[in-house]
Amino acid sequence: MPSRPSIPLALTQGDPAGIGPDITLAAWLRRSELDLPPFLFLGDAGVLGTRASQLGLNVPLKEADPATACDIFRDALPILPIEAGMSVVAGEPHVATAKGTIAAIEMAASLSMSGKTSAVVTNPIAKSVLYDAGFSFPGHTEFLADLATRATGRPVMPVMLLAGPKLRAVPVTIHIPLKDVPQALTTDLIIETCRITDHDLRTRFGISKPRLAVAGLNPHAGENGALGKEDDEIIRPAIDALRSEGIDAFGPLPADTMFHDEARRRYDVAICMYHDQALIPAKALGFDDSVNVTLGLPFVRTSPDHGTAFGIAGKGVAKEGSLVAALKLASEISSKTGNNP
Repeated sequence: MPSRPSIPLALTQGDPAGIGPDITLAAWLRRSELDLPPFLFLGDAGVLGTRASQLGLNVPLKEADPATACDIFRDALPILPIEAGMSVVAGEPHVATAKGTIAAIEMAASLSMSGKTSAVVTNPIAKSVLYDAGFSFPGHTEFLADLATRATGRPVMPVMLLAGPKLRAVPVTIHIPLKDVPQALTTDLIIETCRITDHDLRTRFGISKPRLAVAGLNPHAGENGALGKEDDEIIRPAIDALRSEGIDAFGPLPADTMFHDEARRRYDVAICMYHDQALIPAKALGFDDSVNVTLGLPFVRTSPDHGTAFGIAGKGVAKEGSLVAALKLASEISSKTGNNP
């Protein structure tokens, strides 16, 4: 393998009953072929070993820490042990594993904020399992922001970016019911989301003057108020304010004409008003190789853009492409920025 940095990525186990172990094992087996950056797996070694046997994979596992992971990575999959909490069966999630899943995320964030790992890469979690255990955050994104706020003493606003080979897309509102979006959407929220996106595209993605295409909320971007007033009363003032700051934002645009090939050539990122408005085109255009990136954090965080896929866990059909892309992008960003915002 080529020369590698001495600081590994921190890869969390996600829900141990999902496909996180499957794709982790598959990615490590292709480490040389795909020129993967070294990663340290934070999770239960027993789960990985059992899943490897179930899948018929020969993957040596070795206990490690951030200081030893890179040296180990070529010959064994390095693991910082965090117990799952019970004997895990692939495809059968259980609330007893929630504590270990959360602990892995907390440890990954702590290691990256202290500079012991270069970035956080998270395997998929099952929010319903965590909710049953008392988890109070809508998802990974909000939890990581809270961890960063508590560690730094400064408010952190996270921004979700789906980054694929054909599209970058940001949802302004994320894990809330669709019926609550109009009330949650404010001019200030759009402005701050776009500021963070513009900043991180410049500093972490190397785009000198990002072009932000801002979607409307309603069909046809409101049709001059005939199909809703939010586009003119909330979104347009945000765009005007951003442009006055020198940010190249334009819109609001009808979302149904924003994502074809010619339209995408006109911008670097689509700013969308709600979760599915961003994630449907992002996943349609790059399901196997898009990456979930959290902007606005004091450390680099990426994740595969898919879920736990309990139905195929342990069956040997899960694809590791999105995890591979997440690992590579995390390494690329952190090498440019030194894991700083």
